[in-house]
Amino acid sequence: MDDVDLEQARARIRERSELNAFISVSDEQGAGDAVAVKDLVDVQGMVTTAGGVILPDVPASEDAPVIKRLRQSGCAIVGKANLHEFAYGVTSINPHYGTVRNPHDTRRVAGGSSGGSAVAVAAGMCDWAVGSDTGGSIRIPASLCGVAGFKPAFGSIDVGGVIPLSTSLDTLGPMALDMAGTARAYSIMSGEDVSLASLSRPRLAVPARWVTGLDQPTADAWNLVSRGLPEIEFGDRDTFFQVGLTILLFEAAAYHRRWATDSPEKYGEDVLRLIRRGFEVTPASYEQALLERTRLQDQAERAMEDVDALILPATAVVAPPIETANDMREPLSRFTRPFNTTHQPVAVLPAPVSGLPVGIQVAGVTNTETLRAAAWLEQEWKA
Repeated sequence: MDDVDLEQARARIRERSELNAFISVSDEQGAGDAVAVKDLVDVQGMVTTAGGVILPDVPASEDAPVIKRLRQSGCAIVGKANLHEFAYGVTSINPHYGTVRNPHDTRRVAGGSSGGSAVAVAAGMCDWAVGSDTGGSIRIPASLCGVAGFKPAFGSIDVGGVIPLSTSLDTLGPMALDMAGTARAYSIMSGEDVSLASLSRPRLAVPARWVTGLDQPTADAWNLVSRGLPEIEFGDRDTFFQVGLTILLFEAAAYHRRWATDSPEKYGEDVLRLIRRGFEVTPASYEQALLERTRLQDQAERAMEDVDALILPATAVVAPPIETANDMREPLSRFTRPFNTTHQPVAVLPAPVSGLPVGIQVAGVTNTETLRAAAWLEQEWKA
């Protein structure tokens, strides 16, 4: 797709308003990249809702550091993208601003929590979008909507001026139509120079016994892209998953405790249930999970010594229908959450299949090599 100018972007947002991709649209002008920003990142002059109704209804007084970087590169903000309330979910079924609908089939969810960002990219409402990822929130919607995305290594992009979910796991990252656009956007967001020139075949592997329980479209895509790849030992998937979930539950509960206690009616049912579940995580369990997270990160680094990247599906299922999506939290985050626990960089790109999109994760060691491995795969799949 050609570059999207701001007027085109706004016209598409109006034309496809049923997708509920945006919470607010800016009146900015400019000729640079038109960027959609997940509405938990402060943009000067625009209200930050985080997809909820609890935060003050006043415009942000200054740009978050990541937005200042975008400005320095000439980007213009087209608007604030819709999301799962407080980024705490995988569907982007939002009780306050409407369910973000999948542009491939509006009866299905877009995924979350960066659902609006993924839809904005897929529907040509921006050149690229800013998302966040704490347990899969960039990779899940990118997968379900058929776009590319990148969760960089933890700490790669400044998260100042961003409403937190879990400070030990939160990352910001870009979503775009392809890996070239994603890598370029990542460089703008982070200041890290990434070259996709002279790509060479990476050493790829699959984590042994991790890829299970796929629906048929995902299994078909996975069989196509993984054929002939070796397996390596990478530890127990569920251990990585549960350690990350414990940290998330505890830290999110700490942030939301006062609001959830004083004004529970202002939350959607699913998010309130998760916050209250976090109240039950003891400080001792949390401290143990933090120690275990460090151990698992070290274990992952050792496991990656002889490979450049792991590949595996982003989700276990294609985009589910809206009415059943709330039951799909684990299948949607099964393969994403472990890599928040390890703090690894992970790219996602669409598998070369027709029908509903299937995203494939590329989990690496460094940001640049992960993006290069994903770009090489994208090139091979197009050949």
